[in-house]
Amino acid sequence: MNHQIPCFEFHDVSFAWHGERVILDDQSFTLPQDVFALIHGPSGAGKSTLLRLMNRLEEPDTGKISYLDQNLTDCNPSELRQQVAYLQQTPVIPDLSVKDILLQPFCFRVNKEKAKPSDQRLKQLLDRVKMKDIGLRDSGAALSGGQRQRLSLLRTVLTGPKVLLLDEPTSSLDRESGRYVHELLEDLNRQGSTIVMITHDKFLPKNVAVMEITIDQGRVLVCR
Repeated sequence: MNHQIPCFEFHDVSFAWHGERVILDDQSFTLPQDVFALIHGPSGAGKSTLLRLMNRLEEPDTGKISYLDQNLTDCNPSELRQQVAYLQQTPVIPDLSVKDILLQPFCFRVNKEKAKPSDQRLKQLLDRVKMKDIGLRDSGAALSGGQRQRLSLLRTVLTGPKVLLLDEPTSSLDRESGRYVHELLEDLNRQGSTIVMITHDKFLPKNVAVMEITIDQGRVLVCR
C-alpha cells in the first residue's frame, strides 16, 4: 500500500442539499490508496453523496477534496471519471446487445486508445459473476434487475479505473450471486484498485486492507 500519497483527502468539507439538509458538516478524513473501504450509515445519511463528491458529480459547499494530492477542482471531470469510476445502485442499461453494452465505454474519447477486450474475455467475465448462460448477442433490455446490476459493474471495470465507487452493487442479488461479485471486487483490490463501496450487508473482505466508514448526522467516523 502507498502510505505517502492518499487516494482521497477531505479537508474541512461541508455539503448540504439546497443549503438546508446537512450531509457533511466540516469533515476531514483520509482514504489511502489500494484500500477496500465499506461505507455504512442510515438511509438518507449521505452515503451516495459522499461517493458523488469523490467523482465531482457534486461539489462541496466549503473545504477541499484532494485526489492523489491534487485538488479535485483542478481535475478535468472526464479524465477524473476515467480513473475514478462511479456505479450507481440502479444502473441504466440501453436496449443493445450484451456485447455492445460492455464495450460502450470504449467509444468514449478518453478510452479510444485502449484495446477492446475479446469475446472470450467478455464471456470469462460474465461467467465470473454467475452469468454464464447470458450470450453476448442477448438483449440487455431483457435482463433481470440483478443481471443488469452485474452487467453494469463489468462494463465499469473493463476500462481498468484506479478507483471504483460502488453504490450497493449487490443490492438486487441473491446471496450466491453477491458472493461472486464480492470475490471479483476483492481480486481487483488485490491487483491495485481502490474500492469504495456502500453496503448494508455483513460482507467483510478477506486478506485485503479494509477500512470502514460510517456517515450519520453530518459526521464521518473512520475505522481501520
